Amino acid sequence: MSVETVEDLWSIERTSRYLGVPVGTLYQWRHRRTGPRARKVGRHLRYDPADVRAWLRECV
Repeated sequence: MSVETVEDLWSIERTSRYLGVPVGTLYQWRHRRTGPRARKVGRHLRYDPADVRAWLRECV
């Protein structure tokens, strides 16, 4: 198993670009507990690319 590092995780901006949705939408989804799972790293949200891709596959 590989050890996950902060560099492996996507920022909210990167996730927004990948999904083609505004950053505000990601914040709304997190508040509503929908959308891909996010983690807090310090004061910042980070997304595991594998979680984002899995979530997207479930949506289509």
